[in-house]
Amino acid sequence: MSELPGIVVTGASGRMGRMLIETVRASDKARLTGALERPGHDWVGKDLGLCLGAGELGVIVSDDAPATLTGADAVLDFTAPSATVALAKVAATTGTAHIIGTTGFTDDDLAAIADSARGTVIIRAGNMSLGVNLLTVLVKKVAAALDEDYDIEVVEAHHNRKVDAPSGTALMLGEAAAEGRGVKLADVADRGRDGITGARKSGDIGFAVIRGGGIVGEHDVIFAGPGERLTLRHVADDRSLFSKGALRAALWAQGKDAGEYSMLDVLGL
Repeated sequence: MSELPGIVVTGASGRMGRMLIETVRASDKARLTGALERPGHDWVGKDLGLCLGAGELGVIVSDDAPATLTGADAVLDFTAPSATVALAKVAATTGTAHIIGTTGFTDDDLAAIADSARGTVIIRAGNMSLGVNLLTVLVKKVAAALDEDYDIEVVEAHHNRKVDAPSGTALMLGEAAAEGRGVKLADVADRGRDGITGARKSGDIGFAVIRGGGIVGEHDVIFAGPGERLTLRHVADDRSLFSKGALRAALWAQGKDAGEYSMLDVLGL
């Protein structure tokens, strides 16, 4: 049992944190060795299992990232940009693979993560599901095949507690479409429409955002051309697909050279 990769989950009390913990505990390929929460959180210093109402697990929730990551093989992180950037620096010093499902990063955040990847394996993805990553491959191929007569629109829907928009997955799909067209997404993204906006600019990649209820995640990429419309779609029904993808990434990371990778690397796509 001790030979199985040791996994730490950060943001343990959150919705995704709990799902990640459940996924690691249910796996016969990894073991849960640590849980992190922010300083001052009620769970810090307590047995994780008791906090979850699952009986003692022998894993004490900590707010000391360096101590918790030391000796761990990977840390699963679906928290917030500032927390993830800080944790990446710690993971680089401890040599712990950092699996990042956090979204909403700024360019400066991404630069800091890339710098940390010099010291450890970092796998960062806007979405860790197999289906979504297959979808990005399809979007890139379709965008490359269809010219600017086909307008591209990315429509995404999530639950009412999601704090960033467009979603990381929507931006990932937009990036794939831009790559297919041979352009930079920053140059063609249309992320806000309100009032008298004028006609749609040819070649733009538009984004529309829906927030409501408990929607796990829905993404459509629409190619609207003269006389026809093609829609590529992914619907997530269960958050466990994200946690299972994160654990798969953590296992894949073992023995890899330091650097920043994506789920396309993990899945061999």
